[in-house]
Amino acid sequence: MFGLSELAIVLVVVAVVLAVRKLPELTRSAGRSARILKSEARAARDADEPGTPRVIQGEAVRREDHGTGAQDTPRA
Repeated sequence: MFGLSELAIVLVVVAVVLAVRKLPELTRSAGRSARILKSEARAARDADEPGTPRVIQGEAVRREDHGTGAQDTPRA
């Protein structure tokens, strides 16, 4: 009959034939995962560099411009 090596070859051929339809989806998913992993690794490496200051852009807002009605002078 069949030996172990022939059975393994038949199983591999059947798996390839059945997986042909899913192959583009699997490669697309693997590429997407690799891009995410690479960007996360780059972000972690950039965050670990102690000499690089972190600058967050913003603007100052005065309290009376904010619409809360509070004043800058303290109450007595």
